[in-house]
Amino acid sequence: MEYWNTEIQITNNRQLITKKMSEQHTDKPIIGITLGDYNGVGPEVILKTLHNNQLNRICTPVVYGSMRILNRYRNLLEMKDWNLFGAQRVEQINPKNTNIITCWMNQEEEIQPGKVTPEAGQAALVCLQKAMEDLKANKLDALVTAPINKHNIQSEEFKFPGHTEYLADAFGVKEPLMFMVSEQLRVGVVTGHVPLNKVAAHLSKEKIVANLQAMIQSLRNDFGIRKPRIAVLGLNPHAGEGGLLGSEEQDIIAPAVKQLRDKGQLIFGPLSADGFFAAQSYRKYDAVLAMYHDQGLIPFKAIAFNDGVNFTAGLPIVRTSPDHGTAYDIAGKNQADETSMRQAIFTAIDIAKRRKENAEMEKNALKKNPVVEKMTSQEEK
Repeated sequence: MEYWNTEIQITNNRQLITKKMSEQHTDKPIIGITLGDYNGVGPEVILKTLHNNQLNRICTPVVYGSMRILNRYRNLLEMKDWNLFGAQRVEQINPKNTNIITCWMNQEEEIQPGKVTPEAGQAALVCLQKAMEDLKANKLDALVTAPINKHNIQSEEFKFPGHTEYLADAFGVKEPLMFMVSEQLRVGVVTGHVPLNKVAAHLSKEKIVANLQAMIQSLRNDFGIRKPRIAVLGLNPHAGEGGLLGSEEQDIIAPAVKQLRDKGQLIFGPLSADGFFAAQSYRKYDAVLAMYHDQGLIPFKAIAFNDGVNFTAGLPIVRTSPDHGTAYDIAGKNQADETSMRQAIFTAIDIAKRRKENAEMEKNALKKNPVVEKMTSQEEK
């Protein structure tokens, strides 16, 4: 009798394990990856990251690019021991393989690593557009974008300084947050791709408050930090020295900080940027809000260049990218480090899963519990 009970238990356990494995397999997030400028390091870091399908345990990668271009780079990088899986549509992808959706066909086109060409720019745009179609149709769980050249991608359909502005326009978001994230540091910027001599004119109390609110929401929903501590940097040297070196801190930044502190948020500043990073004070905070691009990105890249990730907060979708550019000087030389691309994919997976879990929790919280309702009703009587 004990023998049969044991056999039944083993069979039930096997069925349970099989069911769980099946659920894990179907629950793997589908991550879209755009090729970027194919004469830069984008194809190389993508191939190195996905080599031998090493990420397929935790996600199903779908590269929007060109099978022909990627095979050229695969041969150049001597990755001939590994095959790519071609699909015409995302519905045809194989969860066990690295999937390639060819977005354009040009049999005469050749890769020219390190060279800026209009063909590579337009190909990057076509890949981005195709991925956006699937993203808007909820066929992808997240998007990871390889680096583009902001000049050769320009066209009637793309008149933006970069991915962040393009995505914000596509989803109708007025104040997206360029959020650079790593294990050591998270930095957002109020003004992104803006000339330095125009930064002050682009600052306002409302804009800073909107960016801080987007940062707070992202830290809670995307990174699981319930009560985030945020440092806000000043614009001028020494945070204005009480008005001696500029009035933006007193007139714009401090009032924005006060408005959110009065609502119970843990916001601190304005702080002097040089002393803040020199003393490693960023370790005391969950994130830092810088006033302009280089104020935030120079220290971020100095601290977390290899594993840093560019995340666009404030969007209804998940988008990340490596924190480096096209790096034409090393393109095609097998010198590009894929760590940032790998981290961009990991971050996209984590955020997509966390958002899905949050949505499920909110959905379940709205469901009525008949037992609780009955008890409440009895108590009221």
